[in-house]
Order: sequence, then structure tokens, then C-alpha cells
Amino acid sequence: MEIPTPAELREKRLRMGLKQADVARMAGISQSMVARIEAGSVDPRVSTLAKIVDVLQAAEHSTVTAATVMTAPVLSVNPDDPVNRAVEIMGQNGISQLPVLEGGVPVGCISESAIMSAMEEGGLHQTHRKLVQDYMEPGFPTVPPTAPIDTIVHLLHHNHAVIVVEQGKVQGVITKHDLISLIT
Repeated sequence: MEIPTPAELREKRLRMGLKQADVARMAGISQSMVARIEAGSVDPRVSTLAKIVDVLQAAEHSTVTAATVMTAPVLSVNPDDPVNRAVEIMGQNGISQLPVLEGGVPVGCISESAIMSAMEEGGLHQTHRKLVQDYMEPGFPTVPPTAPIDTIVHLLHHNHAVIVVEQGKVQGVITKHDLISLIT
């Protein structure tokens, strides 16, 4: 087994369109550890290095990227929109959650389950007058358009959607349904 140099790891990661945080998340290590390994300031365990190499090899073998499976444009709401606007968009489009964007940047999400919980706590009349920000949940994970399909599959095991972001702006969204439709 040939051990890659820090520069080779960094170059391969950049070629795959991955951020240090992406590699860290997929390898189950910290972003700072990836940065220190790439900088050559730490001598990692073989097991840690193997995790990074596995992530980069999987990304290299993937031909389907986030850009090829994403849905665009992205249906979304703003934090200051009335919650009934979110309900209306979800109902019209048969979806159960929406990203919350502020100036085109993801800041959270809102789901049917969060709205239902709010109705249970405060009653229908209280909920009707509230804003999206009152029921906003943490946002969906983000990936670059070049992220490999393996990364997206992994993220969708634990999330309802993945947002595709390029240069800080939302380009598309990927749901489990989008991936399942690849089978046909």
C-alpha cells in the first residue's frame, strides 16, 4: 500500500470537489484533523488515513454527482413568511418539508411535523398567526454540485433532504425520492 502525501490528499480532495468538512463528515473525523493532515502538521494513525483514502476513492469512482440528481429551482420559504405560506406550498406540491432561505442562503427548514407539534401546543388559531421562524428547525446538510452520489446517499440516511450549494447560493435540492428515481 502506497501512503499518499499530504499534498496528494489535498489535491485529490479538491479534484473531487469536496471540502475538508465533507471529507471529515464522511470519514467520521474532525475537519481540523483533515486540515492538519493536509498541512502535514500531524502524523495520523493508519486507520485515520485509511478512512480518508476510502472516502476519496469512493468519491473518485462515483460518476453521478449532486448536480445530476438535484431538483431545481428549490421551493422554499423565508424566515419572516407566515407559516400558512409554508403549509400552502407543501400542500400544493405534495411535500412534507421546505428549506428556509434568507437571501438565497439556507438558514433552516420547516416541516409538517414541526407545524403539527406547534398546533398541539398552542392551538390552531395561535399557529395561523405565526411566522416560519417561529417553527424553524435546523437546516438540511449542504453539498457542492460536484459531490458524489455516495456522499448524498450517506447524508440521506440521516436527513430528509440535502441542499446543493455553490458559492454560498442554493442551486438545488435532493430528496430520497430523487435517488430512488435513479433506479428506473
